[in-house]
Amino acid sequence: MHGFVERVLPHRYPFLMVDAFVSQSGDTFECLKNVSHNEPHFQGHFPGESVMPGVLILEALAQATAVGLAAREGDEGGGGSIGYLTGIERARFRRKVVPGDQLRLTGTITRFRRGLCTVDAVALVGDEIAAEATLSFLFATA
Repeated sequence: MHGFVERVLPHRYPFLMVDAFVSQSGDTFECLKNVSHNEPHFQGHFPGESVMPGVLILEALAQATAVGLAAREGDEGGGGSIGYLTGIERARFRRKVVPGDQLRLTGTITRFRRGLCTVDAVALVGDEIAAEATLSFLFATA
């Protein structure tokens, strides 16, 4: 689905945090984020020991969730739907994310009713959990 992420998300560089949509099956989805040393936040976030800020890992999970919701609802990017993050609960950070890592951004939609969604989201590096949180969304049609 080349270009699917760009059609679904309004974000662009340097704030686009999802590089690729991998899959969606039922209520689960997966996207990828390749972490590069060239990203602007690494200049000032722990110079000499580049670590991706936790808040940006959560943003990547939120963007991946919006992509996963669009895929689940069959919105190929032309339907005018957009996901708005409304809450973050139980956020936990388990390992550092550094340049060269590839984040697997996964989620399971646990509630979807009248456009209100809850998603259990996990960012993995390989099979290791880097971060996890329960995200709430409003999935709205324009």
